[in-house]
Amino acid sequence: MEWRDEGLIIGARKHGENAVIVEAMTTLHGRHLGLVRGGRSRRFAAILQAGNTVHLNWRARLEDHLGTYTVEAKTLRAATLMQSRDRLSLSQLICEHLRILPEKDPYPRLLAEANAMHDNDADGYVLGCALAKFEMRLLNELGFGIDIASCALTGEETGLAYISPKTGRAVTIDAAQPYLSKLMRLPHIFGGALDMDTKEELEAAFSLTAHFLNMHIWLPRQLSPPSMRERLIKSMCDGL
Repeated sequence: MEWRDEGLIIGARKHGENAVIVEAMTTLHGRHLGLVRGGRSRRFAAILQAGNTVHLNWRARLEDHLGTYTVEAKTLRAATLMQSRDRLSLSQLICEHLRILPEKDPYPRLLAEANAMHDNDADGYVLGCALAKFEMRLLNELGFGIDIASCALTGEETGLAYISPKTGRAVTIDAAQPYLSKLMRLPHIFGGALDMDTKEELEAAFSLTAHFLNMHIWLPRQLSPPSMRERLIKSMCDGL
C-alpha cells in the first residue's frame, strides 16, 4: 500500500529512540498517522512541527497498518507562529479541532479553512469570524450543526435571530419573545438578524459553537475543551 498527499501536521509524538509518529490532516486521505524513522534527528526538528504543511509519502504492507511516512517540507510556519502567543494558540486550537475528526475521511473544506487561518495575518474580528465559522463547519461536518433553514415555530425563512440550545433550530425575533431567557443569540456571522457590535458578534458566535461542541463532542467523549480556546477568544474580543 502506498500513496502521496499533502498534509497539515496536527500532532507528533516520540516513538522509541529515534522515530516520531506524525498525525497529519491530508487532502485526500483525511486525518492519517504514520511513523517517521529518524524523526527525532536535527534534520527533521524544524519540519515535524504542528502547523507546518508537508508533502507526504505513506507506505505500509496493509491499509490498516500504521505505516511509514517520508516527509518533505512545503510550508514551514512553526517558527513564525511561535513569535505570537495568539497565533500559536490559534494553530494549537485548529489542530485540536481537526484531531476530533474520524481517521482517514477527507474533509477538504475544513482543511482549506485551517490552512487559510494559518496563513492569514489578520487579527481580531476577521480572524475571529474565520475561527467561529471553522468551528461551526466542524459541527456541520460531524452532523451536529445548527438549523437556520426556517423558524422552528413559524416556518418563516427570514428574520431568524435566536437558536434553541436543545434542538439547534432557529427562531425569528417575534416568535422568540416569550422564550428569550431560554434561547441563544444568532449572530450575523451565522446568518442572524440581530444588531450587535463586533465584540458582541464574536462572543455570541463562540458561545454558540462552545455550547454545541460541548453537547455533542466534548462531553460525550469525556474531553475537556481545549485549554487555549478561552484565552484566545478573550484576547480576540478584548482587542475590539
